Amino acid sequence: MSDHPSIPAPVDENQLILERRDKLKALRQLQAEGKGVAFPNDFKPSDHAADLFAAHVGQTPEGLIEQGATAKVAGRMMLKRVMGKASFATLQDSTGRIQLYIKGEDVGAEVYASFKHWDLGDIVAAEGKIFKTKTGELSIHATSLRLLTKSLRPMPDKFHGMNDQETKYRQRYVDLMMDETARARFTARSKAVSGIREFMVAHDFLEVETPMLHPIPGGANAKPFTTHHNALDQQMFLRIAPELYLKRLIVGGFERVFEINRSFRNEGISVRHNPEFTMMEFYAAYWDYQDLMTFTEKLIRDAAQKAVGTLELSYGGRAVDLTQPFERLTIHEAICKFTEAGQELEGANLDGCLKVDNAAWLISALRKLGLTEGKHKLSTRSLASLQVLYFEETVEEKLWQPTFICEHPVEISPLARASDHKPGVTERFELYITGREFGNGFSELNDAEEQASRFHAQVAAKDDGDDEAMYYDHDFIRALEYGMPPTGGCGVGLDRLMMLLTDSSSIRDVILFPALRHEV
Repeated sequence: MSDHPSIPAPVDENQLILERRDKLKALRQLQAEGKGVAFPNDFKPSDHAADLFAAHVGQTPEGLIEQGATAKVAGRMMLKRVMGKASFATLQDSTGRIQLYIKGEDVGAEVYASFKHWDLGDIVAAEGKIFKTKTGELSIHATSLRLLTKSLRPMPDKFHGMNDQETKYRQRYVDLMMDETARARFTARSKAVSGIREFMVAHDFLEVETPMLHPIPGGANAKPFTTHHNALDQQMFLRIAPELYLKRLIVGGFERVFEINRSFRNEGISVRHNPEFTMMEFYAAYWDYQDLMTFTEKLIRDAAQKAVGTLELSYGGRAVDLTQPFERLTIHEAICKFTEAGQELEGANLDGCLKVDNAAWLISALRKLGLTEGKHKLSTRSLASLQVLYFEETVEEKLWQPTFICEHPVEISPLARASDHKPGVTERFELYITGREFGNGFSELNDAEEQASRFHAQVAAKDDGDDEAMYYDHDFIRALEYGMPPTGGCGVGLDRLMMLLTDSSSIRDVILFPALRHEV
């Protein structure tokens, strides 16, 4: 015989729903007879579970009785034990759970009889005296009990639960109802976003709002969602990034601006990508990309401390240490440090990695990795562009600890300032943690004529079949012609940051309502 208790078979959910609808029907009948309200809206709880536990921690049962403290609470009934003349129930509010002790002689025989037929999931209100049970559990001895909302659907039971991950995403409301870790994860997200906002304001950044509907998509190399504005009779695009509007504000005279924004990209869905996502972009006049890296490092540390209370994180079972300075490497240096291109050479170091500077070797290596000429046009790429491809294929996933990767090629950085010292590359960085990109920033290109030339190159690329290439934005060029001060700008992906801070393997775990295929 097994030592484990038998797991009950699932109950027919449709039958349970019918029974609950019958109970609601009875409540509506009582309301029609003037004996109550089916969905009352006149109860105001004055206490929450977590606050009650915090207020009475360490108090003795005798001390609580002597104090005579009372509470007024409401929440979802998660547990229920009916034991003749006395019963127990557990209510869950937004802060936690609190136990109720219920006796018919205290709440009234009619209410107690009704309570016996209430279901798990119902929203219940209670008032009563605070006490501790014989086992020391803080509880409320109810003197008043009301049903506020009748739940028509049964919650998943403790045995069968919500084991299907897609169901958790589709029915996030049930996931939050049942899973304390899910509630904690999104609470941490809220704290992190609030902390980021506080950090930015404390550093003299002005929070702004820019359009989500754009006449021209811009600010990133990405495929946009398109729509049609009926009144204007013109095609519009959901924004792929707020960058060009934020830089217009720098032109206008605001020297430091930021926006916590929703952006949209009509691309693939994966554990790292959702078509609708949250990012924070910020721009500061008279900063360069070095200033941005220093500031972004401080920003991420501050967000982690406020959200989870530590800078020593664990992600997927591996340590991530935010206490140490974030490493800064060029693409060339990263390839030399993390791949055989440098390690095969005797005495190779970050300054001497010859293969990485050999276009023919890189093309051969990329072909061995499965990249094709037709899709990637290897033979027509610049050396810097080939290095980026090789970096993406061989190095990205190895950048576990926070690392800034710098000096991206001009041809894939159409909005970034070109380096004054190294031809073909820009003053740009990407931040990698746990093998994933978390941020992208650069010294902004503020030369209107050079920016126009870059836009023309993007238009040529789009005409050549690149759906993610940028459009030519005449108004943005006009803004630059008025003069933009030297500026640094950066975007940080907040969803990926939340994945790190909450040790979540999928971006869907940190987005309350992720994009999913429509239910059939």
